[in-house]
Amino acid sequence: MMLLLRQGRADMASKAQFDLNTWGREVAEQFRGLNPNEPGQWPPLPKLASFTVAAVIAIVLGYVLVLSDEQAILEGEAAKEPQLQADFKNKVAQAVNLPELRKQKSQVEEYVTQLEKQLPGKAEMDALLSDINQSGVGRGLQFELFRPNSEIVKDYYAEQPISLRIAGRYHDFGSFAADISNLSRIVTLHNLQVFPQAAKDVGGILVLEATARTYRYLDPSEVLAQQKTRSGTGAKK
Repeated sequence: MMLLLRQGRADMASKAQFDLNTWGREVAEQFRGLNPNEPGQWPPLPKLASFTVAAVIAIVLGYVLVLSDEQAILEGEAAKEPQLQADFKNKVAQAVNLPELRKQKSQVEEYVTQLEKQLPGKAEMDALLSDINQSGVGRGLQFELFRPNSEIVKDYYAEQPISLRIAGRYHDFGSFAADISNLSRIVTLHNLQVFPQAAKDVGGILVLEATARTYRYLDPSEVLAQQKTRSGTGAKK
């Protein structure tokens, strides 16, 4: 009985070896004599092998040409993460302090409004110039020169320089400067020079040369014109 079993196993092994050899020869036979110009007529195994190779090549090229760029983009975005986290924390802190920030904003806006009220409008400039003149006359000073120069227009206001040459006594000059500072509108004095009226003058009369500057806010139409001018200048550049 044992002999028969051993003989059966040997026959099965021999048959399996025979079948494997046959299959190998059949596979090799399918790859012989392939016409590269007519792949549609190839046997199944060469077709499957060609498809597998093409798929591998496509995957490799796809990674090199597409996924590598996407990987670089991903790494770039990952590098931004610490900065984005810091920005987020900063904005969270601002959101926590939002009521206080709004309060400060309101205070600043109120302060700006108060400053704007100190700037005369275009129609009030003549009255302000008259006030400057009267401040000097009221102190006994004599105006030898009172010449408003061309306005210097800024973004939202205009600066009006005034050339002054005034004769008088030293303490009267001080009182005049104090009166200028107490005007309801903003007036500043610049480039002050004081010297004797004459080389041999012993009467104590001095001459003050200075530039007074006052400011006015621009009307809405002037602001619009100024913005158009800046836009035109920027476009030319």
